[in-house]
Amino acid sequence: MLVAMPLRLAIFASGDGSTAQAVIDACTARRIDGEVVLVLSNNADAHVLARAATAAIPSANLSRRTHPDPHALDTAQVAAVRAAGATHVLLAGYMRRLGPAMLAAYDGRLYNTHPALLPAYGGEGMYGDQVHAAVLADRQAITGATVHLVTADYDTGPVVRAVEVPVLPGDDVAHLRERVKGAERELVVEVLAELARPHRGRRLTALAASRPGSAGRRQAASSPPGAPPSD
Repeated sequence: MLVAMPLRLAIFASGDGSTAQAVIDACTARRIDGEVVLVLSNNADAHVLARAATAAIPSANLSRRTHPDPHALDTAQVAAVRAAGATHVLLAGYMRRLGPAMLAAYDGRLYNTHPALLPAYGGEGMYGDQVHAAVLADRQAITGATVHLVTADYDTGPVVRAVEVPVLPGDDVAHLRERVKGAERELVVEVLAELARPHRGRRLTALAASRPGSAGRRQAASSPPGAPPSD
């Protein structure tokens, strides 16, 4: 009988950690068959670290302050994730580019979430309210959220799954942000829940980066790439 390796997740976050909390809660409720084994932040004051403490999850603060040399920071991140026994890494509002050692060590198992329908409104400098403001300025009727694999360049990795969110008449940045955040958190939980399910030899492929077709409809790969291996 083929048995899937349990999902053991490291979450990288820079701020409040609402997405991290959604994942922690989903693991506790067994919506995700796995556990968060590490929360890592580049910000010593990030609320996500308090969330980790409340949930009794190990945490680490690694940044350019703790490790001024980029190579040392990169290798320290890899060491922390490996020491925690993580099988996968989720970037959930993490505001720093990963180094080559981390990208190599967890190639195909690094996931990021973005508050737009990539490739639209992605790239360096496009995060948070900047994204929502740009969507509103362009008078888009549809926006959304995307989970994608992480590569060396911002927001360019293969799309795993996306969800659309309609832009409503009268929306401002704050209202749009809250609706996208809600959809984004649920999307992340769905992707991780699928990732944690046993797979019996199926080839896992990611979607090419393309815009979903109609409002409110999810488009997904048959299963997320980088699922825990079977033995």
